[in-house]
Amino acid sequence: MTLGREPLASDVAMVMAAGLGKRMRPLTATTPKPMVKVCGKPMLDHALDRLADAGVARAVVNVHYLADAIEAHVKRRNAPAVTVSDEREQLLETGGGLVKALPLLDADSFFCLNSDAIWLDGPRDVFRQLSMAWDPERMDALLLLVPHMRTHNYRGQGDFHLDPVGQLSRRAPGRVAPFVFSGIQLIHRRLLRDPPAEAKFSTNVFWQRAMEEGRLFGTIHAGEWIEIGEPHHIKPAEELFTRV
Repeated sequence: MTLGREPLASDVAMVMAAGLGKRMRPLTATTPKPMVKVCGKPMLDHALDRLADAGVARAVVNVHYLADAIEAHVKRRNAPAVTVSDEREQLLETGGGLVKALPLLDADSFFCLNSDAIWLDGPRDVFRQLSMAWDPERMDALLLLVPHMRTHNYRGQGDFHLDPVGQLSRRAPGRVAPFVFSGIQLIHRRLLRDPPAEAKFSTNVFWQRAMEEGRLFGTIHAGEWIEIGEPHHIKPAEELFTRV
C-alpha cells in the first residue's frame, strides 16, 4: 500500500527519449525504443503514466531517432502536459539534451528519467521518495539507486558507492560497486551551469563536478527495478510485473 501523498519537490519532469536504441535491434529498426511495448504498453507511457499518477503536471520529452512517431504519440496524451524538445538535427546525448531542454523546464528543480526506466514502487512512489530526501541547499542532483543484488536483467558492475550521509562516489575501474543508477533523478538547474562548449556530451560531466563539490547524492529505491536494454529482457520484465 502506498503511504500518504507527501508534497513533491517539483511538478516538472524531463523524460529522455532521444536515444538510438541500438541494443534493442531488431525491434528498433522501425520503432523508437521508447515505443517498444512492455506488458502491452510503450515504455514511454509507463514513464509518463507514473509521472501523472504521482501528480507531476508537466513533462518535457526529447526526440531524435524516429522522432515523428514519438511526437505524434505524446500529442495524444492529456497528463502530464507534454512539450517536445527537438533534437532531430543532432543527437545531443544526456547532458546536451538537458541543456537544450532547460528553457522548457520552467522550475528550479525537476525530475529526470530515462524513457526505458521500468520499476515498481516501494511504500512510496519514487518521486515522493526523492522529494522527501531532497535538500536543494546541499544537493545539485539526487539519484535513485538500486542495490546491485536487487536488480533484474542487469549484468553490469554497478555505478556508485554511497557514504553514510548519502554522498556518491564512482566505482573504481575493474571493481564492483554496490549500487546501480536507476535512470531516475531529481536535479536542480544549478547542476547544468557552465556546460561544455561542445553541444553533445553526457550528464556524467555534470555529475563529476557535483561529486567533486560534494553535491551529488543518492537515495536507495525500496521497490523493484528492471533493466530493459535488449529484446530478451522484455519477457522477464513482463513475468516480474505479472508476479508482483
